[in-house]
Amino acid sequence: MEKPLATLERGTTCSAWNYCGERLAAGSVDGSLSILDSRDSSSSSFICSSKLKASEAGIVKVAWIPPEYGDAVACICEDGTLSIWEELVEGTQPPQWKLCKSFKTSSKVLDVQFGVNQTSLKMVAAYSDGFVKIFELLDPLELKNWQLQAEYQNVIDSVSTFGKASCLTACISWNPQRGEGQESSFILGFNSNTPQLNSPKVWEFDPAHQRWLPVAELALPGDKGDQVYSVAWAPNIGRPYEVIAVASQKGIAIWHVGSTPDLDGRLSVEKAALLSEHNSEVWQMEWDMSGMTLATTESNGPVRLWQSNLNGAWHEQAAFEPTS
Repeated sequence: MEKPLATLERGTTCSAWNYCGERLAAGSVDGSLSILDSRDSSSSSFICSSKLKASEAGIVKVAWIPPEYGDAVACICEDGTLSIWEELVEGTQPPQWKLCKSFKTSSKVLDVQFGVNQTSLKMVAAYSDGFVKIFELLDPLELKNWQLQAEYQNVIDSVSTFGKASCLTACISWNPQRGEGQESSFILGFNSNTPQLNSPKVWEFDPAHQRWLPVAELALPGDKGDQVYSVAWAPNIGRPYEVIAVASQKGIAIWHVGSTPDLDGRLSVEKAALLSEHNSEVWQMEWDMSGMTLATTESNGPVRLWQSNLNGAWHEQAAFEPTS
């Protein structure tokens, strides 16, 4: 008989495993942040080791910082604030979670993700006005020292600005590769009332001019205004192209993105498949470590696993229904 891996408290709104799968962070509707750890190295069950009040507003998203920068979690709250909490050890006292940075702006933070390159840690945050901000950590030993590196809206034409944009949700996924000489890149999409902002775009850092450039747009001409609910960049284990999944109102599109830019600096894109068997909107997707299996979660509960065969045809491998 299957046993639960971890039991979350009533009122839990979001959760995230750390990079090693050893710890689970969970946010609650009352603004509390819980950290669950394995009982011991041989146990497969998790218990709450720390619980703290992170906000007076409910927490809607949690994200772990990459492990080489310590044990720390970013929290997005219902009021749109973003904060980073770090586990600190002082003397012989038990570890304590403390606030190390709070970001407050006039617009709400909708999503946040962290990316690592050869030189630094970067954080990309998407906001309710359609803007994205990229911060860089100035000191790897001080998670409170962040510098704003760039700020722009999610449009191909950098001249255009949509000041009255209203975005309900946003989704970000960093390129998981960390190869030598490979520049930082991520995919960003919005669920907004401004069609130009919605379509997912791949942004890549241009070190020669010290700026971020849109190098690909993952939408067919008739789909560019579709609201995007989730994006997921697959790990690459030797393919000559990247694989990115995009969930919209029409289903889940699997895109192949080339690695060699054309004369305009753009990457080639090909829509390889459309998975439209879901009965409701898909709000979360995760790839396995090999980038071969995609897990998707629908708004009404079911979790599905997808794989492609050797001919590139995608099929549903398994489906899990909620027990209650």
